Amino acid sequence: MRKPKTVQGLTDLGRVRLSKSFFLRDFLYSDIAAIHGLSNIPDDPDLAIKTGTRLCEDILEPLQDTFGRIAIRSAYRSAQVNGLGNQMMREGKGGYNCATNADNAAGHIWDMAAADGRIGATACIVVPAFWDAFQEPGDWQKLAWWVHDHLPYSGMYFFPKFWAFNVTWSDQPKRQIRSYPVPTGTLTKMGMENNLGSHEDQWRGIVDISQSVRSLVSEIHAGRNPL
Repeated sequence: MRKPKTVQGLTDLGRVRLSKSFFLRDFLYSDIAAIHGLSNIPDDPDLAIKTGTRLCEDILEPLQDTFGRIAIRSAYRSAQVNGLGNQMMREGKGGYNCATNADNAAGHIWDMAAADGRIGATACIVVPAFWDAFQEPGDWQKLAWWVHDHLPYSGMYFFPKFWAFNVTWSDQPKRQIRSYPVPTGTLTKMGMENNLGSHEDQWRGIVDISQSVRSLVSEIHAGRNPL
């Protein structure tokens, strides 16, 4: 498939269904592209579809099936969009947080293989039901360990706001979790003793609690709860 050059071509690309719930269009919005008047369109649609499908089917769908709707905060970036974001960040401009194109290949740049041949796709997501239930310092680790024990992710990087996190699928998974909120740094990576085995003691009960809180929040927003 060629990079779209027409509205109809982009419409058709956006309609590509990556999984039961997600279409490619869901991942093409970019704040950087919107502000700077750029098009955030894959140069290699076939590779973007291939990696995006695995991200959706193997990671995002199971998360959504378990915790309810997930929100996409940032996902695909074209090399042009990511490159501009990195340039602005290096110039100290606020609101830009993009690694170099080389570092984001097989990450946010779904349609670019990394230097070592690795392919992959990253999305920054929020799990609203989990955030509503767990907001104490360090609570993000509960979700991190649940994903680690249940899903074939390559990397996760957690942020303080709403416990948003980058999650990456890769054909050469690294199984690494890092964070900006406390405890800051690397929670686990291959070679660390805690990378293996079950971590159920860290995440036990979070699914039931998240689902209960999700129901309560839905009732409140629907105006049916007197609280």
